[in-house]
Amino acid sequence: MNSFEALDLYAPLKKALAEQNYETPTPIQAQTIPPAVDGKDILGCAQTGTGKTAAFALPILDYIGHETPKLYPKSPTVLILAPTRELAIQISDSFAIYGKHIKFSQALVYGGVNQDRQVRALKRGVDVLIATPGRLMDLMQQGHIKIGSVQIFVLDEADRMMDMGFLPALRKIIAQLPEQRQSLFFSATMSDKARELSNQLLYQPVSVNVTPESPSVERIEQRMIMLDRGNKFTFLKEVLSGGDVEQTIVFTRTKRGANVIVRKLEQAKIGALAIHGNKSQNARQRALEAFRKGKISVLVATDVAARGIDIDGVSHVVNYDMPVEEESYVHRIGRTGRAGRDGIAISLCTPEERSELRAIEKLIEMQFDLELPYGEVQPAQPKPKSSGRGGARGRGGYGGSRSGSSNSGSGAGGGSRRAGSSGKKRRNGNANGRKAAPKSSSRAVARQR
Repeated sequence: MNSFEALDLYAPLKKALAEQNYETPTPIQAQTIPPAVDGKDILGCAQTGTGKTAAFALPILDYIGHETPKLYPKSPTVLILAPTRELAIQISDSFAIYGKHIKFSQALVYGGVNQDRQVRALKRGVDVLIATPGRLMDLMQQGHIKIGSVQIFVLDEADRMMDMGFLPALRKIIAQLPEQRQSLFFSATMSDKARELSNQLLYQPVSVNVTPESPSVERIEQRMIMLDRGNKFTFLKEVLSGGDVEQTIVFTRTKRGANVIVRKLEQAKIGALAIHGNKSQNARQRALEAFRKGKISVLVATDVAARGIDIDGVSHVVNYDMPVEEESYVHRIGRTGRAGRDGIAISLCTPEERSELRAIEKLIEMQFDLELPYGEVQPAQPKPKSSGRGGARGRGGYGGSRSGSSNSGSGAGGGSRRAGSSGKKRRNGNANGRKAAPKSSSRAVARQR
């Protein structure tokens, strides 16, 4: 699909997209939206920054716009799970933008805040519930949420959820979903555990595999600084005093490390706030808003925020600590170089972190030219073999093709388990979209759990 206008979407959705100057779908959107609108399950492998939220939000809103499902107290029509509060809030914001001309209701459920307001919203009934697994489980156990009538279920950033220890909760949640439903599963990587979970969740899915489009890396100048740990903060201050620095996200490995850096920056008269799991939800939101509005120039974060921050004005990312997982490097540096702008990513690597450096070089298929500040001497260790994809001081490339897809289960082989869906257009199914399909339906013969 070359344009959103060419997509078979509810007219008010197209109006909202036009108002946002959305013209051309990203690969994940072009390949996901048509089968999702037809009610098919989706197995999507896509990184953050690929336009994934719109890929599932638009089909959901198309369904709500055409079917106008009846609301029931405590029983959402659509359930979307996200790993972090920040991502859940951003998904909610996207639904508000895309669905501004559609009558629908949504609620957010996440921890770190009082649950009373969330419970009141659920009692009224909502079309779309966006939740983090922990608080969702809490409210289900208290009887405030029933998910037995969910028509569409979205699991976003499944790999991240498993990294955070949510796999047992996810299995319990999936076990309570109705058999007749549509499910959309998205993960940046497909580990054995992620694939096993997707097999439990999905029925004859359409597979969409989109390698991150290079703008998140191509427009980023990547620098690797080899230095002793004791010189890291001095170098950080020099970076932040540079004339080309506008807004900077500094990534640390630990929550304590983030707090220490903020205190040191404040002592150096540099405005900074920390965002990590120990901060209350209100504190995290205040920090994000202050950073977004330019009231502070530095946000210090742990990896919990790497996939949840989408702010266009970030000029620099500094990896104060090298990430333990090499995939996190791509997520971190992707916070800059957004919205068509150039960005700079600087990583501070100690000799003890060379194994992490080598893992990153292998993942992104490029070799860094190491910089040595303060007259320090590079440890005499061999560099990994170069893949010939260019030096780090230029625009590094992420390995693999720019985009690609393989569809399985589409066409005659694809199936839909949503109640009332015929495997054709959802709007040709049940008027209310909630009545279960007859047991004799071929779609009812789904995988035996």
